[in-house]
Amino acid sequence: MKVFKEQLALNNYLETQTVDSIGLVPTMGALHFGHLTLVDKAVKENSCVIVSIFVNPTQFDDASDLNTYPKTLEEDLQKLTPYGDKILVYAPDVKDVYPETTSSNQYTFGLLETTMEGAKRDGHFQGVATIVHKLLSGFNPTRAYFGEKDYQQLCIIHQLVSQKKLPVTIVNCPIIREKDGLAMSSRNTRLSEKERAQAALIYATLNKSIALKTSTSIEEINHIVSATFNQNPDFILDYFCIADAQSLQPITTINPSQPARAFIAVKLGGVRLIDNVNF
Repeated sequence: MKVFKEQLALNNYLETQTVDSIGLVPTMGALHFGHLTLVDKAVKENSCVIVSIFVNPTQFDDASDLNTYPKTLEEDLQKLTPYGDKILVYAPDVKDVYPETTSSNQYTFGLLETTMEGAKRDGHFQGVATIVHKLLSGFNPTRAYFGEKDYQQLCIIHQLVSQKKLPVTIVNCPIIREKDGLAMSSRNTRLSEKERAQAALIYATLNKSIALKTSTSIEEINHIVSATFNQNPDFILDYFCIADAQSLQPITTINPSQPARAFIAVKLGGVRLIDNVNF
């Protein structure tokens, strides 16, 4: 496994190799089993895989969230060591990614970025699109792998690739969950033991919403979900939304022929957690 701090050095190295296809797995580090399933898939489908580890400052609208985001590069590299020469790691400093100014480019994603995470986190998806665009343009991968836990982000990335006509296939990868259903996330490490046990309520509530859909209106499901978290004061419900799976716009009635997803964001002990399921 080779680790590069500079994009130029990594690209220079690639020019010396015979590579049929490149897989890219963008991460912000604090790697967990969910990340490694993306790496596994990328390794199986490509002759070379780049794993980026970079906490991207432009996608944080809260400075304290950026400052407390877990940074565990040494542990991350240990987890990637078993892959040996199958992967290359790009772990840059901010200056290599943003040599002039640490700011986002400007993109237009329409209604995709005005709801849920877009409504709650000002500029978040502009920052996400900026770093993903830089990685895709900088390394020209054949395929790039993203988890569905950040489903809205995934929709934005598909839109970015379409708008910019980037020659890459975006591979959607399923959410990987803990035994109690909690979606694996780097943020989970910031939960106390008590909070970690409580966090199982998130997935349980999503499943409850699915169970109710044949007998209950969406309006009533929304009320039930709100009441569930109101009864658990350690949680703050940021939003719960049942939305069209493509447009991400909230739906008011259930149509079996219209694919939908249920999305949720909560704060627990100061840690913001998101999840979603097919509805």
